[in-house]
Amino acid sequence: MIKLLSVAIVAGLLFAESNQQATKITDEKGTGLPLPIRPLIPGWPGSFPTNIQCWTEWFDRDDPSGTGDWEILSGLRKANPGKICAKPTGIEAETLSGLSVAAAGDVIYKSDTTQGFICRNADQSKKKCNDYRVRFSCHPPFCGGGVCWTRWYDRDNPSGSGDWELLSSLKSENPGEICDYPMYIEAVTTDTATPAIITGETFYAYSPTDGLVCRKKDQKSGVCRDYKVRFGCPCNC
Repeated sequence: MIKLLSVAIVAGLLFAESNQQATKITDEKGTGLPLPIRPLIPGWPGSFPTNIQCWTEWFDRDDPSGTGDWEILSGLRKANPGKICAKPTGIEAETLSGLSVAAAGDVIYKSDTTQGFICRNADQSKKKCNDYRVRFSCHPPFCGGGVCWTRWYDRDNPSGSGDWELLSSLKSENPGEICDYPMYIEAVTTDTATPAIITGETFYAYSPTDGLVCRKKDQKSGVCRDYKVRFGCPCNC
């Protein structure tokens, strides 16, 4: 049974919530900017040559009360006819509370675009698996209710006070390329494409409504890596 609505609706609710719970940050020039307290988790990189990627809605057909959580692709297709493309390009899983697989700490038996997602209770040391939901990325024009990604942007480097990839600056420098209200942000290093969320660096800002800011003074090492960012927008197929 599908327990959540589409990604677009969920992101919209989170966006509204973050607007109600806002604090202030300042940019390179000291200008005040709104910073959501609860930034969204970035999506996974896509391989579509135009850098456009569409995500399905979230699916949750099983729970770990038996042998584990079995979100099998064939079963998901049967339960949700027409909602998953023929050849998904990626899969993403998170707990129903929004934790990533890495943060949840479970041992995962399978997670791919051929079979789907499987967490077996037998593989866990002291507990059952968490309850997961999954979604799949597809090539356009399979975009219904999904997310389309912009190209990558790298407007700054960390030679000054840090790396400032602010949404406002990127929109000003690239008119018409980024939607008014992005739902997601993804950031990776420019040299090795390492996701920002696993670099261990502290971010002054990291949200789809503000962009990414890594300040040197916030890092134990005193330096920031160089990042590039992209934004997830509602698909207009």
